[in-house]
Amino acid sequence: MDMKSIYLLIPLAPLAGALISGLLGWVIGRRAAHCVTIAGVATAFGLSAYVLNYLLNGGAPFNGTVYTWLTVNGVDLNVGFLVDNLTAMMMCVVTFVSLMVHIYTIGYMHEDPGYQRFFSYISLFTFSMLMLVMSNNFVQLFFGWEAVGLVSYLLIGFWFKRPTATFANLKAFLVNRVGDFGFLLGIGLVLAHFGTLDYAEVFAKLPELQNATISIIPGTSWSLMTVTCILLFIGAMGKSAQFPLHVWLPDSMEGPTPISALIHAATMVTAGIFMVSRMSPMFELSETALNFVLVIGAITALFMGFLGIIQNDIKRVVAYSTLSQLGYMTVALGASAYSVAVFHLMTHAFFKALLFLAAGSVIMGMHHDQDIRNMGGLRKYMPITWITSLIGSLALIGTPFLSGFYSKDSIILAVEASKLPGAGFAYFAVIAGVFVTAFYSFRMYFLVFHGKEQWMQKKDDHHVHGHDDHDHHHGLGPNDKPHESPWVVTLPLALLAIPSLLIGAYAIGPMLAGDFFKNVIFVNHEAHGAMEVVAEHAHDWVHMGLHSFMTLPFWLALGGVVAAYVFYMVNPAIPAAFDRFFTSIGIKKLMEEKYYMDHLYINVFAAGGRALGTLLWKVGDTLLIDGLVVNGSAKLVGLFASLTRRLQSGYIYHYAFAMILGALLLLTIWLGGVLQVQ
Repeated sequence: MDMKSIYLLIPLAPLAGALISGLLGWVIGRRAAHCVTIAGVATAFGLSAYVLNYLLNGGAPFNGTVYTWLTVNGVDLNVGFLVDNLTAMMMCVVTFVSLMVHIYTIGYMHEDPGYQRFFSYISLFTFSMLMLVMSNNFVQLFFGWEAVGLVSYLLIGFWFKRPTATFANLKAFLVNRVGDFGFLLGIGLVLAHFGTLDYAEVFAKLPELQNATISIIPGTSWSLMTVTCILLFIGAMGKSAQFPLHVWLPDSMEGPTPISALIHAATMVTAGIFMVSRMSPMFELSETALNFVLVIGAITALFMGFLGIIQNDIKRVVAYSTLSQLGYMTVALGASAYSVAVFHLMTHAFFKALLFLAAGSVIMGMHHDQDIRNMGGLRKYMPITWITSLIGSLALIGTPFLSGFYSKDSIILAVEASKLPGAGFAYFAVIAGVFVTAFYSFRMYFLVFHGKEQWMQKKDDHHVHGHDDHDHHHGLGPNDKPHESPWVVTLPLALLAIPSLLIGAYAIGPMLAGDFFKNVIFVNHEAHGAMEVVAEHAHDWVHMGLHSFMTLPFWLALGGVVAAYVFYMVNPAIPAAFDRFFTSIGIKKLMEEKYYMDHLYINVFAAGGRALGTLLWKVGDTLLIDGLVVNGSAKLVGLFASLTRRLQSGYIYHYAFAMILGALLLLTIWLGGVLQVQ
């Protein structure tokens, strides 16, 4: 099989599984549905690993058109693949995490009536994400971009009979439309000024257009590169849940846990990070855009982490953790450390998917009770879930030698070395975020797996808000105990724990100090020297790990863990006292309301849009169009008709008199004209 056929088969295998399961699932049954979709994704993963190995061993990257969709004014809109090291790495991450989620789903969704539909959706998502990362042009990128958004909408609202799920999926869809509008405008600017949508052709024309300006407001000129890059990044803000377009991601936890791991931790939310990295030649030409990216990422990294501290729903704690980590990746992009952002994207995909799937395993063990205050002491009942959760949590907080440590510390190094105006604030945000991350991660870990068995006291029939499966009772019954999940759930946990432990040390050298991203990611080292600082540390993973014990991030992370232990295991009166203090000064309310961002969107933008619509309806439609134009013209015709009706009396002598008058009038006009001529 030639390489082009392999590249085609990688996205088409999951698509075939999705179509068979989705259209014929009711015929072939549950077992065949999961077998065919798992086979499709396993094929994609195997071939992706083959492609990555091929490229690492000197194989030539592929950049070519597979199919020309249409040609407009000399511009070709193609389906085309660009397969280089960045693409191959993303393909492996997407397909591996997807394969783990497919296997996990057999256990998690086994009682759900929509079993075949769910497998069809997650397989379709895998196809969409592969089309996004493999694209060599903006049209296909936008197709994949919108397709993953659509499948995300379908999966968040998978239990469509629940009002909370339908609200959450609509919210995700609408917020993403805002980002996608900016993204589309950015693509439009590229087409207007570069005359092509092919990445390679756009990058080739950058030198001649790097100083080009455009006038959005007459009389003021703006840098074309700055405006284009910021518009493209607005698309990334929606998809990768950056402030202020982050509000959809915590609500997306209404979907089943497997998709929280696949879409909202490992793959879809990293599409924006991937896109900015792919566009590095463009972003390097605009300091303004880079600074914008840096500050947005810093705000997201720090302030979303704060919200994780007060969450009690196990999935929402992990969701806010995801938001914070996406902020870290965005900060790295702003510091021109694109390869560090992609490196963190990869390590985060494994340990965050692990944490979400472990959270789902806990939810199953607790009979779909998601409140961490009702848990405790699960370590002895769920040993595999416990140890894998611990590995995931340690990787997340940046424990030396684990995967998250290498990527997170590299981001901190890059920001520290950045010379951008916003770098000072960003450095404070990522450093403070280390303590915050460690604190809320181990708050959850201790409350779930250690301490008193709170579920023993909660065996009354309680209903916990935010439950995960509408067909089950919620919480343990009087004769129930937590139980370990079946092997189809624990096997993916174990397989995800391995890269969470090892991938950082293995990959840091080639990706950050080597030439893994050579000719893929471009950095102007003279203007942005952060990567050179990172590369000095990244070439020796052992030394970097040992040196970390003397650095501030390690002690902040350790402090966060110790604080969580003291607060929740030793003396629960301390967090209670803090709770009272922060409630008294209004901060608790501010955080519970998520900085009032939802209120702003609902009461200002949504209500404002509705008020504007009502105004246009009542004034525009009802008064002007219906009242004045349509009904007004009808009334005018009616008035004219009522006047002419009076002349239609039916008497012959009236008509004869009118004829005589008319004839006299015409004769007068004619005579007047004749006399005037003479």
